Amino acid sequence: MLSKAYLFFEYAYLAVAVFFIYETVNNWSDDRSRAYLYLFFAVVAIGMFFFKRNFRKKMNNQDK
Repeated sequence: MLSKAYLFFEYAYLAVAVFFIYETVNNWSDDRSRAYLYLFFAVVAIGMFFFKRNFRKKMNNQDK
């Protein structure tokens, strides 16, 4: 059960990254500084996805 929760939050980070990329594209011509901030958050969310995925795989390997 706990593994499913980890998997859900893992992909939630990807959904958040897609949202921030969408906001980056929308704000690129209006407010460049805000677009860069959204782009930074998207990169952090993608990084968190890979970090959480690696952490979950390590935990699964330890359980076996």
